[in-house]
This record gives sequence, structure tokens and C-alpha cells, in this order.
Amino acid sequence: MVYKWLKYEHFCQLCDERCEVGQSLCGPCEAELPWLGGHCAICALPLPAIGTICGQCLKRPPAFDQVAAPWRFAFPVDSLITRFKHQARWPFGRLLAEQLARYLQHRFDEGLPRPTLLLPVPLARKRLRQRGFNQAQMLADWLSPALNIPVQCELLQRIQDTPSQQELDAASRRRNLRQAFALTDETQIVGRHVAVIDDVLTTGATAQALARLLKQSGAERVDIYCLARTPKPGD
Repeated sequence: MVYKWLKYEHFCQLCDERCEVGQSLCGPCEAELPWLGGHCAICALPLPAIGTICGQCLKRPPAFDQVAAPWRFAFPVDSLITRFKHQARWPFGRLLAEQLARYLQHRFDEGLPRPTLLLPVPLARKRLRQRGFNQAQMLADWLSPALNIPVQCELLQRIQDTPSQQELDAASRRRNLRQAFALTDETQIVGRHVAVIDDVLTTGATAQALARLLKQSGAERVDIYCLARTPKPGD
């Protein structure tokens, strides 16, 4: 009996306290995550109220249809993403992907349209060699079986090795991504609802560039699924 108890014991990956079987986080740690709350109904920008649309989306509607993200880019989610992305701490990425899958399944149950294909944001070959892995592809690979939605990792390609987006302002990010992406086979997305997978949405420049490419190539709907959404500077 003691062996069975130890075998099925689970511990929270954040505080190391015991948690429910099949869970990666204990209840208190999960409750303290920076859940998004009120946000723009299109781009998920944090806002005071739920169901409103931000001024930017009203002024210039984006090419993508909707962003789904469970958290604001704040502690401890920001630290977990950084360690996953820049220190190859893959267990943290797996933990976040599991939580994102649960969040998305809940959204599907509430009426969020379900995509037929997951597409990770591609990395340029040079950056992929430097980092050793594509964090968006890993997230998509973990989400696919959990959501029972196929993933296509080679359909989107980054054909220009542009400077890192983290070093640029919003306008420079948009210019940086012009003609940066391509599709290897447009016929696979014609008339389909696809979801682009990324880790963090900041200005939305990458999401906009990819959604525009996919829509121009025949996609019916393009959603963006990511772990976290950054607020406006100063918020």
C-alpha cells in the first residue's frame, strides 16, 4: 500500500507541495498565476473590462480573428517562459503547455471555434541552430494530442533571418517582418480554420504578418494561441 501511495503521489512544479493526481500545479499556485482577466476580444490586450475591443483593433482591425491566451506576461509565468525559451528548461514549457491546453479546451466548451490545424511560428535556420529548438513548435507538439488537433510544423517557413523582435519597437517590428515568412504548400490551408502557436504576444507584429499570409493564401479563419499577452508599456 505504501508503494502504491508513493507511486501515485504528485508534487506541484512551482512550490513542491503535494497536488492532485494528474495535476502539475497545486490549487494555490494555480490560483496565483497572472490570469488575463479583462482583455480585448480580438487581440487579448489586457483591459479593465471583459468583452470590449481595444482602440487599436477598432482603428486598424488585424488580419487574425482572435487571440486566446490564459495569462498576462507577469511573474511567475514570465520567468517560466524565459527559462523554457532561453535556458532550455523544457519541463517548464511542458507545464505551461498542459495549462494552455486545459484553458483552450475550456474555451472550446464555451463556444470558441475549434481549429482544424495548429501551425507553430517558425524560426529562421540560423536562430534555430543557435537555440537548438523552436519553442513554438514544442508547444504545438504538446498541444496537438491534448486537443486532438493535428499540427503541421513544416508548412510555415521563415525565409529571412531578421533581427530579434525583442530589440525593436512596434513600428520596427512590423518593418522587420515584411516578406519574412512563406508557405510551402498553400493548398493545405485553403478554406481552413488554423491556429498559429507562439509563446508570447507583444505588439502582435508576428501574428499579423503570419495571419495576413495565411488569409491571402486562402485560410478562412486564423486564430493565435499563446501562453501570455503583454500589457501596454506602463500598464
